Amino acid sequence: MSPAATTESLDTIVSLARRRGFIFPSSEIYGGLGSCYDYGPLGVELKRNVKDAWWRSMVQLRDDIVGIDASIIMHPKVWEASGHVNCFHDELIECSNCQVRTRTDQIDQIEPKCKANKGSEHAWGEPRQFNLMFKTHLGPVADSGNEVYLRPETAQGIFVNFKNIMDSTRVKVPFGIAQQGKSFRNEITTRRFTFRMAEFEQMEMEFFVKPGEDEEWFTFWRNERLNWFANLGVNRDRLRHRDHEKDELAHYSKACTDVEYYFPFGWSEIEGIASRTDFDLKQHSEHSKKDLLYRDQVTNETFVPYVIEPALGCDRAILTFLADAYKEEDIDGNKRTVLSLHPRLAPTKVAVFPLLRKDGHPEKAKEVYKVLRENYQCFYDEAGNIGKRYRRQDEAGTPICVTVDHQTLEDQTATVRDRDSLEQSRVKIEALKSFIFEKFGF
Repeated sequence: MSPAATTESLDTIVSLARRRGFIFPSSEIYGGLGSCYDYGPLGVELKRNVKDAWWRSMVQLRDDIVGIDASIIMHPKVWEASGHVNCFHDELIECSNCQVRTRTDQIDQIEPKCKANKGSEHAWGEPRQFNLMFKTHLGPVADSGNEVYLRPETAQGIFVNFKNIMDSTRVKVPFGIAQQGKSFRNEITTRRFTFRMAEFEQMEMEFFVKPGEDEEWFTFWRNERLNWFANLGVNRDRLRHRDHEKDELAHYSKACTDVEYYFPFGWSEIEGIASRTDFDLKQHSEHSKKDLLYRDQVTNETFVPYVIEPALGCDRAILTFLADAYKEEDIDGNKRTVLSLHPRLAPTKVAVFPLLRKDGHPEKAKEVYKVLRENYQCFYDEAGNIGKRYRRQDEAGTPICVTVDHQTLEDQTATVRDRDSLEQSRVKIEALKSFIFEKFGF
């Protein structure tokens, strides 16, 4: 039995994201560009926090993973060696009447009646292969000699730098290389907001292990990655593993598990953990004629490492956090919309208000705001009544609001309101930082 989604429609999340400045349609004044989105003032902070949380767990808190930032445009032979030129295809079908296009495995998501044929069924043509990579040219002349691709994944930048990492650091198997960055896929159909995009950001890590130890590490990362979402507040009842069947596996995979989340549109993948064997390093060694063997300095043993790959789309992660945090509550007969984002992810950590726009309240509130913003992303607001200001911050996911009032001017305390419990406490201004630190843990 599937758990209840936080809202019945994704449109609710889309509306909130646009209204509060999380995510906008790209080039909206020109009608928008399908499958492309822009992150607004709150969205860019949320995205930065998601990326920082991933990097912290993958690199900062581990001794066996290092990071890189490879270029988006790489030598075209990289994509020949990886198999993307010949194998990175989807099957496309098109209705000859209304020209709607879709992947053959997503035909059930298309309206069954053809709008151009008086409500009859679609006249689907024969499936044909469609390569998902964007092709462009490097240099002033556009010819076949300087064709390059926008990378469809960040992983290959890690594999082609394997030797550089080995030569420049003292990493020993098992170890990982992590990367965050833009990827591009010319998707046939893009739906469901930021779930599937043409331009998206990936967070991938390739973990190199000794052959024979890959199954143990696959199990480790399989569990570790689901726990990452849960530790950042995602409801465990809406998370699950789905192991791929043999006929689903990519040509390079020995095993693969998806971490899935229960969205308003059902269970869908948010992260994949793949056991890629030694396919990539062997392919690049063969095509580049470079030695990509690992040499154990203790045993003098040489081997091509196997690879475990947790691969996460940052935009899907953001959609997951937004969908899971969304709540509608009834507070004393009034509807409250709140994003219960984990404090580490919340775009604004603390909002500071003066109760009144007179009597010295704004001046004192701005003093408090300037002190707190040295440590936390803060927001100052004096527009509207205090209730409306609280509601705006609830929708933005701000976990703490600090209000300066008459009593503040008398005893140097302020009202601190908790977003989730709605509890209010009087806290000395000089103790606000330590109070927030204890609440956040950072």
